[in-house]
Amino acid sequence: MIDISIQELKKAYDDGVDILNGLSFDIQAGEHVGILGRNGCGKTTLFRILSGEIGYDDGAVSIAGGKRLGLISQIPVYPPEYTTEDVLKTAHERVFAIGRRMEALTEKMAEDASQEVLDEYDRLTAAFERMGGWDVDHARSRVANGLDIPQAMRERLFSQLSGGEKTRVNLARLILEDTDILLLDEPTNHLDLRATQWLEDYVLHFRGTVLAISHDRWFLDTVARRCIEIVGGRAAFYPGNYSFYVQEKARREEEQRRKYEKEQAEIERLTATARKMHEHNTEHLNKRAFSIEKRIERIRTTQRPEQEKQLKARFRERDFFGDEVLYLEGVSKSFGEKKLFENVELLVTGEDRIALLGDNGAGKSTLLKIIMEEETPDSGHFYKGPTVKTAYLPQIIHFEHPERSLYDTMLYETGCDPQTARDRLGQFHFQGDEVFKSVSALSGGELSRLRLCMLMRSDLNFLILDEPTNHLDIASREWIEDAVEDYGGALLFVSHDRWFIERFANRIWEMRGGTITDFRGRFTEYREYKARQQVFAHSAQNAPGVPKAAAPVQKQKKNAPNRDKQLARVEREIARVEARLRELDAESELHASDYQKLMELEEERTARNGELDALYEQWEALSE
Repeated sequence: MIDISIQELKKAYDDGVDILNGLSFDIQAGEHVGILGRNGCGKTTLFRILSGEIGYDDGAVSIAGGKRLGLISQIPVYPPEYTTEDVLKTAHERVFAIGRRMEALTEKMAEDASQEVLDEYDRLTAAFERMGGWDVDHARSRVANGLDIPQAMRERLFSQLSGGEKTRVNLARLILEDTDILLLDEPTNHLDLRATQWLEDYVLHFRGTVLAISHDRWFLDTVARRCIEIVGGRAAFYPGNYSFYVQEKARREEEQRRKYEKEQAEIERLTATARKMHEHNTEHLNKRAFSIEKRIERIRTTQRPEQEKQLKARFRERDFFGDEVLYLEGVSKSFGEKKLFENVELLVTGEDRIALLGDNGAGKSTLLKIIMEEETPDSGHFYKGPTVKTAYLPQIIHFEHPERSLYDTMLYETGCDPQTARDRLGQFHFQGDEVFKSVSALSGGELSRLRLCMLMRSDLNFLILDEPTNHLDIASREWIEDAVEDYGGALLFVSHDRWFIERFANRIWEMRGGTITDFRGRFTEYREYKARQQVFAHSAQNAPGVPKAAAPVQKQKKNAPNRDKQLARVEREIARVEARLRELDAESELHASDYQKLMELEEERTARNGELDALYEQWEALSE
């Protein structure tokens, strides 16, 4: 069954340019589809058309009858006295209406217990149960907690929330409404990592239809089962997730390039032949030349492939002497009664690339500001190595003179000469007359790009980034990643972009509950570690020390302490072996050109993996 059908859809704005120019596709019921394309290609316009917010010029749009559609980018206007809780409750208006009618019927049955009244009550009771009427309070709390909407926010007036908070609440409302078709337009923009993972899990298990626009490549990779890219107002189809799209698009572009070059070579050969025939200027040869020229026109079937702009900027690195880049000792910080972190002790060395993770409000940006001496810790101290030169990209970009042009900003704030200013701006795709645009006219992503452009001038060896890919589309994120990839110094960054984290972090700091967990390894390894910790915690809660109804209490008391000790010992051994395996991976990278050493490391890795398998078997046996 088809939920959404788009046929030859056209839409132009006042400038007369067709943003959608014959867009056609069908979405089957239950499909999860990623909608891709450059900024301005028409993705959000498509969603606004589907939701009925705007009209279209030509074509046909069809939504399956009876299907309820919700668009996350739309935030309805509510009465000024509505709290966040009131907004969330609007998702269950139909349930509450049925409940009120059931109460009225209950009172009526005391006087009139006719069959008609009883039948209506039975129908309403069945509908109330089917719609989860007895569970609406629990459902509301479950979704609110998952999307980081705490009780304090639920009690506040909705009108007083920030734009990001309103977006989260609206997303929660749509989920609670149990719509059949979800249109998600950048749903993760205002979510922290934990809330993003919760939403991801919800979408994965959502049985309805999902169309998602997102710059979060990890999210797209996880939830999308196929992708539709809008190119030139039309649809290109990719039967897979985002990773498949990237590989398949590269393959198609390479195939198009080869076909184009082959056609151009043939056209060049035929053109030379026709020119020679014309030079002889005989009737017979001229006819043949005209025939060849018609053939040339028939050959021109392949468009020249567009060359994606590549960021050519590169961070310049300063020589670093010594192992210690940064040392934090006993650092604590509170705001009023809220304690962000306490007694933090951490060491950063020259080869560390650290992702600082944590929920919104946990204190990540505050810690970075302390390191940059923009905030003062309540206690403790820190120091940087004597040859450390730091560059910092804050989350909120601010320029002292936003009225200046990009060109003047580079000249005044970096002290470079005019040609260097133009060259550096050009490397970050600020070209032509665009360099004379006022800084105040830049978008959030462009501000980040300009600030990074200015950082590139420094010979730095410690780079600190606070949400570097925020406000950036996928292409801009990839540009930034290319620049960071070429940087070889120490890196400390805050990010909710899991694609970015996985690519760059070799160490994870997770800030939670006032402490920082320091994990040496990649993001996927940290996720696996966290998953095992949850399993261990669940196992501890259900340890043999807790009496089971069918088991003799005396036997439980006798065996539980011994089994708990064995379980703890096995878990310590597992942690030890896993740590050694990570060390082996690091040593393999260090000795990549030493074949003999690599063979020795591989032998130990095989032995350690066997040891780990045996430990897991022991753990499973003890956990039963």
